Amino acid sequence: MEKNRKLFLGENGKLILGKRKKIILGIIAAVLLVGLAFGVKYYRDFEYYQKAMSALTIENIDPKDIKDGTYTGSFDARVISAVTRVTVKDGKITNIELLEHKNGRGKPAEAIVDKILEEQSLDVDAVSGATNSSKTILKAVENALNNGAV
Repeated sequence: MEKNRKLFLGENGKLILGKRKKIILGIIAAVLLVGLAFGVKYYRDFEYYQKAMSALTIENIDPKDIKDGTYTGSFDARVISAVTRVTVKDGKITNIELLEHKNGRGKPAEAIVDKILEEQSLDVDAVSGATNSSKTILKAVENALNNGAV
């Protein structure tokens, strides 16, 4: 025990570490700091996401009020986001492309695009089990249509 103690204490009784141990401790400290930074960022993003989703409303826009063209819209709640390209012709939504969908487990929500096309309305039911991703896609489509409003 006394021998091990002498390995870490200098003549003045202060703790000394070898160069290798300093490097290892430095790496451990850096990994812990990076992990902490990612944890804080994720917590803030998740907090923002919860607030954004609870305040989210979808306005039902009549495609007849949109001039012919192709419009891009997006919605970003940090944890979930979507970018859409919507084509309107003769007062009808003729195509919706989902250009980007960051979704976690909400991939099934992408089926909402077909519902919108079928109903010609944003007033459609969210996909069960993917409600927030459904709302995110709906908001991105709404924002695209607002870009083409007359």
